[in-house]
Amino acid sequence: MRPGTAVVPAFAALGFVFLLVPIAYTVLFSFNDGGKTNLVWRGFTLDAWRNPCGAPHVCSALVGSLQVGLLATLVATALGTLLAVALVRARFRGRGAVNLLVLLPMTTPEVVLGAALVSQFLSLRVPLGFGTVVVAHVMFCLSFVVVAVKARVATLDPALEQAAADLYASPWQTFWRVTFPLLLPGIGAAALLAFSLSFDDFIVTNFTSGGFETFPKFVYVSATRGIPPQANVISSAMFVLALLVVVLVRVASRARRQR
Repeated sequence: MRPGTAVVPAFAALGFVFLLVPIAYTVLFSFNDGGKTNLVWRGFTLDAWRNPCGAPHVCSALVGSLQVGLLATLVATALGTLLAVALVRARFRGRGAVNLLVLLPMTTPEVVLGAALVSQFLSLRVPLGFGTVVVAHVMFCLSFVVVAVKARVATLDPALEQAAADLYASPWQTFWRVTFPLLLPGIGAAALLAFSLSFDDFIVTNFTSGGFETFPKFVYVSATRGIPPQANVISSAMFVLALLVVVLVRVASRARRQR
C-alpha cells in the first residue's frame, strides 16, 4: 500500500480519537471512587451507578434541564413547523426579511444573545428563573427547527396534496393525512436537535436563569473541585440513550426503505 493512501484513514482515526477521548474520560470517571473530589483516579467502584442522586443537587439540576428541554422543544417544534411551511409554501410581503430574521439567532454569538435577553428581562422587570430560561431556549431552538423542517417541506411533491384536493379532501384533512405524515421525519429530527441544543446549553442559560439550576450549570460550578462521579454517571447514561435513539432511527429508516 502506498504511503499516500494511508493518510486519510490515519487522519480519520485521529479525528475519532479526538472526539471520543472526552466521552471515554467521562464514562471512566463515573466508576471512580472519587470521594469529595473527582480529579484523579482513586479506584474502581459502582457506588455512583448504584446511587446516581448521591451528590447534592445533581438530580434536581437534571430534572430542571429535562423540564426546560422538553417544554422548549415542544413549543419550538410546533411554532417552527408552522413557520417553515409558511415560508416555503406561502407568498407574502416581507418573506425574505422573515427568512433573515429567523436565521439571526443561529448566527448571533451566544454571549451576545444571552446578554441581550437578560437586559430585556431586567428592563421589563421579569424575574429570572425557569420561565425566562424556557423563553430563551425557544428563541434559539426555533431557528434550527425552521431550517430543518424547511428542507423537508421543499422536497415534498405538491402533486400529492393536489391529488388529495381532487378527492374532495378539505385543506385541514390534506394537511393531517398527507402533508403532516410526510413532514414527520423532518419534524422528528428537528425536535431531537432542539432538545439536544436546549439540554446542552450553558451560556444563554447562565445569563437568563438567575437562581434556577440546570445540569450544565451544575457541572460548571462543580468543575473547580472535580465533577462528582454521579454527574459522570448521568452524562454517560444520556450519551448511551442518544446513541440508542440514533441506532433505532437508522434501523427504522433502513427497514422502511426495504419495504
